[in-house]
Amino acid sequence: MEHMKPLIEALRTKLKQALILWAEGFREACCLHRVIVLCRRSKKLMIRTGQCFLLNGFIFLGSLFVLNSVVIPTLQWILPDHYSQTNCEAMSEFHGVFKFYSFLRGFLIQLFYVFWFYPLYVFSFILSNLWYNDIATHGFAAMGRSGPSTVESSKQNDTLTSDSKVHAARPAGLGGIMIGIGEQVYSLLLLTFFFFEVYAAGFIPYVGKALNFVLLSWMYAYYCFEYKWNLTEWGLEKRLDFFETNWAFFAGFGSPCVLAIFFFSPLMGYGFMAVLFPLFVLTATGTEAEQVISTQRRRFTGAQLGKVPVFYAADTLLIRVLSLFPSESQERAQDNKTL
Repeated sequence: MEHMKPLIEALRTKLKQALILWAEGFREACCLHRVIVLCRRSKKLMIRTGQCFLLNGFIFLGSLFVLNSVVIPTLQWILPDHYSQTNCEAMSEFHGVFKFYSFLRGFLIQLFYVFWFYPLYVFSFILSNLWYNDIATHGFAAMGRSGPSTVESSKQNDTLTSDSKVHAARPAGLGGIMIGIGEQVYSLLLLTFFFFEVYAAGFIPYVGKALNFVLLSWMYAYYCFEYKWNLTEWGLEKRLDFFETNWAFFAGFGSPCVLAIFFFSPLMGYGFMAVLFPLFVLTATGTEAEQVISTQRRRFTGAQLGKVPVFYAADTLLIRVLSLFPSESQERAQDNKTL
C-alpha cells in the first residue's frame, strides 16, 4: 500500500482541482448581475434581450400555460371521459360516446400543436438564434471591446497554453474569410453530431441520466462561449483545445443551463432555455475565463488536470461521414486516372 500513496494523493489533488474549477464555472454562470450592468450600458442590448423575453417567455411559455391551464381543462369539461353521477350500467351504454369524446379531445389538442406550437417553435428557434448573435455582439461592445486584444492574447498564451501546441494565425484577406466560413460550418456539424451523442447517452442504463447531464453541460457551455470566441476571432482548433483542457470549468458553467431544463418536458424545457440562454451568453461574454482558470491553476502547481477529449467521438464520426463524400480534387484525379 505504501507505493500506492503517491498515486492516491495525486488523484485526490486532481479531484480537488476539478471540483474547484467546476465550482468556479458554476459561480461565473450565476453572475447574472452582469446582465443588468451590460443592459444599462447598451440600449440596443436591452431592447434585443427584452424581445427575447417577450417572444420566448410571454408568447411561447404563455401559450403553453394557456394550453395546460385553460384549453385542456375546458376540453375535458366539454368532452369528458366519464360522468361522476353515472352508474355502471349507464357507463357501459355510453362507453362508445366517451371513447369518441376522448378521441375528439386528443385530436383538437393535436391541432393546437400542429397549427400553433410547432410553427411557433420553428419561428422562435430561427429568430432567437439570430437575436442571440446580436445580444452577444451588443454585450461585447458594452464591455468596451470591439475585437481581439493583442495584449490579452499574449497573456493568455503565456499563462494557459505554454504546454500546448502553437495555433497558427488565420491569414488575412479572402483566404482568412474562407477559413473562417469553413470553421463555422465544421463547428456547426461537429455540435450537431455531439448533440446526437448527448441524445444517445441518455439511453445508457444506470449512468445514462448522469452522463447526459454532463454532456449537456459541456454542450451549452460551448454554445455560450462560442459567440465570444467568434468575436475575439479564436480559431476552431484553439477553441476546442482550450475547452477540452479546461473541461471541469466548462462543465460547471453549463450546469445551471441544464438545471433550468433538465426536469421539464421538451417544449417547456425549450421555452425556459430560450429565455435563460441569452443571459448565460452575456455572463459568458463578461467572464474572464482565462484569468479565472489561470488563477486557480497557480494554486496547484505540478498537478495539472489532464485534457479530456470531449468532442473526440463526434469529431471522429464527422470525419468518417465527410470522407464518404469525395472532394473536387479527388474527383479530378479519378477522372484523369480513367483518361
